[in-house]
Amino acid sequence: MSNLPNKEKLIRNFFRCHNWEEKYLYIIELGAQLPALTAQQRHPNNLINGCQSQVWIEMTLAEDGTVLFAGDSDAAIVKGLVVMVFSLYQHLLPQQIIKLDIKSFFADLELSQHLTPGRSQGLEAMVRTIRARAECLCMQANV
Repeated sequence: MSNLPNKEKLIRNFFRCHNWEEKYLYIIELGAQLPALTAQQRHPNNLINGCQSQVWIEMTLAEDGTVLFAGDSDAAIVKGLVVMVFSLYQHLLPQQIIKLDIKSFFADLELSQHLTPGRSQGLEAMVRTIRARAECLCMQANV
């Protein structure tokens, strides 16, 4: 998913929004960038437990060892949150994903204060699942 904004561009665009209504609209716009998943990618193994909405995340290794992401959600704002998470993890190796602390990133954006408790828990569930799957990818690659 090379059309995702990088972390710096995402932060810059987010802070250009004047209020939280505009920030929510930006998050929804980000979600519109997610390519559609195939029926195979919507497999129950890719479904994230702990989210109120349905969220699918597929992670595979590229030839260079970095992780490729594909994902979707049935909720527009959650789709945007998926893109935000993917933007932070794109072009990283599985072991880098495991070590990266993105909680501070979301704290800087003040997302926790402006998401419903259910969405915040879902965001945490996505991050936990991605880290766990990155650990599995490390084991598969014998890293």
